Amino acid sequence: MATENYLSLSAAELQQKKAYWTAREISQQPALWQQIASEHQGRGVALNAFLHAQLAKPNLRIILTGAGTSAYIGKALAATLQQQLTLGQRVEAIATTDLVSHPTLYLDARAPTLLISYGRSGNSPESIAAVDLAEQLLPQCAHLVITCNAEGKLAQFCQQQPDRSYLYALPAAAHDQSFAMTSSFSGMYLATLLSFNPEPAALNTVIALAEQVLSTQLATIKQQALLPCKRVVFLGSGPLQALAQEAALKYLELTAGAILSHYESPLGFRHGPKSLVDGDTFILLLESAQPYSRQYDQDLAAELKHDQQALALASLSLATLGSDAQLSDAWLLLPMVVWCQALACFKAMALGVSPDNPCPGGQVNRVVQGVTLYPLLAE
Repeated sequence: MATENYLSLSAAELQQKKAYWTAREISQQPALWQQIASEHQGRGVALNAFLHAQLAKPNLRIILTGAGTSAYIGKALAATLQQQLTLGQRVEAIATTDLVSHPTLYLDARAPTLLISYGRSGNSPESIAAVDLAEQLLPQCAHLVITCNAEGKLAQFCQQQPDRSYLYALPAAAHDQSFAMTSSFSGMYLATLLSFNPEPAALNTVIALAEQVLSTQLATIKQQALLPCKRVVFLGSGPLQALAQEAALKYLELTAGAILSHYESPLGFRHGPKSLVDGDTFILLLESAQPYSRQYDQDLAAELKHDQQALALASLSLATLGSDAQLSDAWLLLPMVVWCQALACFKAMALGVSPDNPCPGGQVNRVVQGVTLYPLLAE
């Protein structure tokens, strides 16, 4: 362990700062993505047969679901997955926290449904309840479980229902030991892209870009983390809006709420949220890779610079990453999330907060606790 180095810090330094697991799991992602892609090849026949049977249904409804960070996977990918379908099926991202509180509002018994459930542990109470409610309310329901824990309750459900479910268990390294989801988020996200929208060239590009972030950009990220901000705003559009939401949550989680965080789209920011900008605000704009969409990002950046209200404004883009590659925003999200995770980790360490366990009092837990689940009674 003495020779290990993550985020430019030694294992000893990271252990002293109680940041070892977080830094390690951020840093391992390029290698983990390669492992996930290699193992994906072996799923071939079984996974393709399962998906082919489901996607042959012209009125299929696909629901991408999870809680917190896991929910943002679906939010980021729903529109991209929708583009891959040709028979009029619909793809929706609905958090388990919404499905559980309002099941009859979101679950439609008239439509055959593929419920794609994301779970790091696969043991969150809402994740299990969402599957149970789908079983109760949907006469035609199949399940694709993408999880980092092959022993979790979601995985066990698939093993009990092999005729209408598929278990996509990620490598053990994706099951984060740290408090916050890092490798688990990007791993489950990548597994979905490989299943519905595989692009080998894009995969190779994002792995190289993430490696570059970790090898050449850490000094810049650390400078951003050392800004004396009291609030931070992440802005992104399309799939990158979901990344902005995830980045805001990561920043809030790892700093134990010491820094208030917000997210929005660049166009949406003018509609009220921009009023939060003051001299204590750091803004990170996640620029789209699409030339048309990027115009709106750059217009807002110019406006914010002209206003001179924020403490600091930075843009994260393909150009920032030193690339002129052709990527969709769905793929660009992967190296960008590494940047945002490292930013939150550095900020936590700068504040003296443990990234591995930012909430030692247990008010917030690695696997959610304190949820009372109520039975849904037939009307």
